[in-house]
Amino acid sequence: MGRFSKDSVLGTMARTGMVPVFYNPDVETAKAVLKACFDGGVRLFEFANRGPAAREVFKSLAEFVPSNLPELILGAGTVMDREAAEFFMDNGAEFIVGPMFNPEVAVVCNERGVPYMPGCGTVTEVWTAQQAGCEVCKIFPGDVLGPAFVKGLLAPMPWSKVMVTGGVKPEKENLEAWFKAGVMCVGMGGNLFPKDALEKKDWAKITALCRESIQTIAGL
Repeated sequence: MGRFSKDSVLGTMARTGMVPVFYNPDVETAKAVLKACFDGGVRLFEFANRGPAAREVFKSLAEFVPSNLPELILGAGTVMDREAAEFFMDNGAEFIVGPMFNPEVAVVCNERGVPYMPGCGTVTEVWTAQQAGCEVCKIFPGDVLGPAFVKGLLAPMPWSKVMVTGGVKPEKENLEAWFKAGVMCVGMGGNLFPKDALEKKDWAKITALCRESIQTIAGL
């Protein structure tokens, strides 16, 4: 059993409104980014399963978080199959995110009481995921679908809780468009982690971007 209940994870997601999405093969860089985000007010962090080192780095992060960032909820993203979902949950993932919907992942997450946010690109996919117990669906890719898709989805299905990932920027105009359309949360990747900041180890810049984004979301 994880450190956080399913309700706590989803409640924190709704309260903060933002989940950073990040991958780096270097453990120390990943830890530094994790702390920089936490210092900026982030309380959920999605480490993406996007490289051969992802599993080992995630294990190190999961060991690092409880003692150093106890309020942070760590999840795994880019999870495509049941085996990967089981691995990450066995090693501390408090939530699972995928680029698409896999009913087998929904089953194992439901069994363990772990939130599963699958990627959905149509109204039918969102409905199918909801029927499988997914309380929050990820609208992906956001930069292709746009805020109009979210607004259109919520018109006939206003009970839907959605987060969007892809093309989200730490800018008021961009964030305002998504939240006005009705998203519960945004997942923010590369735009939150400028290449120059990573190269220079300018963690303060990442902290500032996180803080400004969370403050902007809170004011919408």
